[in-house]
Amino acid sequence: MSIRERVIRAREIQEQRYKESEGVYANAQMSSKQLKEICAISTAGQNLLKVAMEKLNLSARAYDRILKVSRTIADLAASDDIKPEHLAEAIQYRSLDREGWTG
Repeated sequence: MSIRERVIRAREIQEQRYKESEGVYANAQMSSKQLKEICAISTAGQNLLKVAMEKLNLSARAYDRILKVSRTIADLAASDDIKPEHLAEAIQYRSLDREGWTG
């Protein structure tokens, strides 16, 4: 499946997920309440995120962003659950962002 097809499918998943939420059509826009419901993670995922938060000295806001990005990564993988590998990928993007790799 092409990247384009995966993105279209992920957008459709998000559209369905937020169809009852006015003004919300993507994971990035979900509220704190929705975050708790939609971005539930396993104990292994919680432990991974806790270690990353401590090692990278991340804020609560960064925690929320990592969860939202990991939900999107899971959507791209057509996964109902956020798996530890989805969290790890989102954490990696966050750590790259903090290192200023874009210049």
